[in-house]
Amino acid sequence: QVQLVESGGGLVQPGGSLRLSCVASGSIFSINAMGWYRQPPGRQRELVAIITSGGNTNYADSIQGRFTIAGDNAKNTVYLEMNSLKPEDTAVYYCNAKIRTNALLQRVFDYWGQGTQVTVSS
Repeated sequence: QVQLVESGGGLVQPGGSLRLSCVASGSIFSINAMGWYRQPPGRQRELVAIITSGGNTNYADSIQGRFTIAGDNAKNTVYLEMNSLKPEDTAVYYCNAKIRTNALLQRVFDYWGQGTQVTVSS
């Protein structure tokens, strides 16, 4: 079993900042990548940012220059620093991890956190 636990969501005014954290624990052999997705009200889940174990990153165009993703491989943790927040950033933010659970199997599984609400409003 693998668990992802997110923290750091909340209510913030436009222009403000928040930092999300996600820790992976359980039966982990290796983590290929960790990232953040979000689901705005009434819309589909979308990629926000992802970081590989090697440190390569990919960001959605809508958050480029405002959000920064960082990882700590030793702690199986990923962070999302969100600055200059806008009302359209309001969403449930989900942590995702691509994890190999077994040294004998090459297969990588997708795991998800429970989600944390981020609300940007004055």
